[in-house]
Amino acid sequence: MGSKRTRGSRPPQNWREVFLGELAQTSNVAGAARKAGVDSSTVYKTRRGEPDFYRAWQEALAEGYDNLEMDLLRRLRIGEMTGGGPTKSRRKYDNAIAFRLLSAHRESVGRQRALRANEDEDAIIASINEKLEKMRQRQIAMQADLGADGVYRVTADDGR
Repeated sequence: MGSKRTRGSRPPQNWREVFLGELAQTSNVAGAARKAGVDSSTVYKTRRGEPDFYRAWQEALAEGYDNLEMDLLRRLRIGEMTGGGPTKSRRKYDNAIAFRLLSAHRESVGRQRALRANEDEDAIIASINEKLEKMRQRQIAMQADLGADGVYRVTADDGR
């Protein structure tokens, strides 16, 4: 549980990390803010003013959305946990709230997934271009090593 702050007191130094971690686990902004020891208004203000924090927020929200989807699927497939002995705890899930959270964040998570896919695509294209460039350089080097008679000459320092 997060520590209580009084109005005007400074937020904990690592509140951003705590907030983002909790947001990734729960998809709950208010709960993540409480856990981080800051007001919800602080996290929203920071999100508006810091582009890097906004991106991290969207990533955490997308991760939380994925976690929530997986939890719901698991519950649908195997049912809910029930009590059954002195060591097992009884846990009640509110599937209606989970579905509302999924609905509320569906659009922003979809945008974040699209951004991730574009970044992955850019990395793949860059890797392919790098390999093609290395192949071009090897071909140029091989052509330079061809003798006037068109015969490839291997030299002692040929590392290919």
